[in-house]
Amino acid sequence: MQFINRQAVMAQLRADLIGKDSYRGVTLTYSWLANQFGHFSLGFIPTILVYRILQSYPSINYPELWASFGVWGLWILFETYNFLGPLLLKVPTKRRALNKGNYTFTPAWTNVAFDTLTDLAYFGIGALSASLICKFHAGMLIGSLSLLVLIAYPAYYWYTTKMYLQNADYPFQLRLSQWNQNIKEQDKQAILNFLDNKQQGKHMLLFGTRGSGKTMLSVGIATEASIKSGCCSYVTAVKLLSLFFENANTPQNNSRLWSWRNCNLLVIDDINPGKPVKGDIITTNLFYELLNNVDCGPDNLRHIRDKSIIWVMGSDDPTSLLEQKWQALLEQIGVEPSNIITINLD
Repeated sequence: MQFINRQAVMAQLRADLIGKDSYRGVTLTYSWLANQFGHFSLGFIPTILVYRILQSYPSINYPELWASFGVWGLWILFETYNFLGPLLLKVPTKRRALNKGNYTFTPAWTNVAFDTLTDLAYFGIGALSASLICKFHAGMLIGSLSLLVLIAYPAYYWYTTKMYLQNADYPFQLRLSQWNQNIKEQDKQAILNFLDNKQQGKHMLLFGTRGSGKTMLSVGIATEASIKSGCCSYVTAVKLLSLFFENANTPQNNSRLWSWRNCNLLVIDDINPGKPVKGDIITTNLFYELLNNVDCGPDNLRHIRDKSIIWVMGSDDPTSLLEQKWQALLEQIGVEPSNIITINLD
């Protein structure tokens, strides 16, 4: 089922453009639109200012062209440095996840490059549009229209990508490459295989103590899936337990394009806190009892069994046998043992 289609995009545009953000909040799609308008303005306004300065020098021919291409060229140099710095020069940064360019998970450089080119196109549209206002040139008009045509697909891609991200209800924004905690090499490869897998029904049990970065890692993994146009959902275990009693006919929030039932990848966070808290707050017996309730049990079992899920646990204390208990629960639900992987960050 295609959740983000032309009708969904138009509805989101209307929601972003009509109304005041002072009371409705700011969405990721609205922020993206504002960001691109900012790029347009950073090409447009400096071009006007530079043109006014160059116009006072009679010896300079075509000041409107020098101004527009000069401003655009400076932004190209700036964005080139901005992109190639972390990639080639390993420029140190204050952000812990990007410190000295030592990435646990390699950034999606192709995606970053595409984003950079999109920004540069908006800089260029602003600069060329300003040039047309300063003095009309047929060539500049053709250039502006060409950029508008070229930007059509990137604009659609990035706007819909923001829709995939905001409908997942992540508690924060984080790319997988920004996660930089300790992890075993085999676990890292297992996560990459989990991401690359196209089949549904894969389950990851993610264990870790407080501060190990398990929630950040789960959000980073799901974010990469969202950027690849995956319908993902984030939910805490306590909230999910209440959702088990809502069937497909229960009225849903109209702002949500999909729910936990029909998403491709589900992140279930805070199943158990782990150390220093002892004992299971949500036991496997309680989880299964609420999952397999009288009203929605068969439907719940099918959705849990057949979709890919990241189960964010606490620490796996050998005395509590958490891993064995939850693996047994998944097998009871009908998940094949080969579709279950365990990642332990401790």
